[in-house]
Amino acid sequence: MLEAPQTVSYTIAFMAGFLSFVSPCVLPLAPSYVSYITGLSLEQLTDPNGQKQVRWVTIKHSLLFILGFSLVFIAFGASATAAGQALFTYQDILRKAGGILIILFGLYLIGVFKIPFLMTYRQYQFQNRPAGALGSVLIGVAFAAAWTPCVGPILGTILLYAGTTQSLTDGIKLLAVYSIGLGLPFLATALGVNAFLASFKKIKDYLWIVSLVSGILLIVIGVMIFTNSFRLLAAGLARYGIGWSVGQ
Repeated sequence: MLEAPQTVSYTIAFMAGFLSFVSPCVLPLAPSYVSYITGLSLEQLTDPNGQKQVRWVTIKHSLLFILGFSLVFIAFGASATAAGQALFTYQDILRKAGGILIILFGLYLIGVFKIPFLMTYRQYQFQNRPAGALGSVLIGVAFAAAWTPCVGPILGTILLYAGTTQSLTDGIKLLAVYSIGLGLPFLATALGVNAFLASFKKIKDYLWIVSLVSGILLIVIGVMIFTNSFRLLAAGLARYGIGWSVGQ
């Protein structure tokens, strides 16, 4: 979508997934979704008795839920890569336009201006929770659609990255890592709802810091993409042994 093959860091994709999870419009909803996908109440999830059975149900349905939203995001990544390859002729113009768009995303997260579409949350509810393993996957798919406007700036940035990779495989890998960054903290929350609820009470007044950090990160990345110097960031991560890259 931006330009032809360019080094892209898995570390940044993972970080983006994590920042998406801890964003102010996603983090508070995590316990509710754990309850919904498992069919267990918060009282059951936090009850110290019968933890073995509850833990198994939680692990099973949480992993299937993560699989559901991962399939959606990975499909987005493959599509972005395909679009990037199709528009290769216009790579320089699209790279600069993409960099400007990412900078605007960053300014939005910092609070410089508002974008109504990105401030909405689409609530998709099944009248009756789909039963079994397939039901949890379908809820994950619906959840991805509901999350997309909320995490649009961060997800959009990763999709712009995917548009610079050399093959569909690279785009798929990149969004898979993003999904892992999003899924692991969700799984941790599901396995420790008590700890999550106790911690959330302490940190909920500081969630604006997440938006600030995310916004600054996007602005930096946007500038680097606009100036065609994003390779330096990935190379720097690799030099210090804290990242892998795709699209080389």
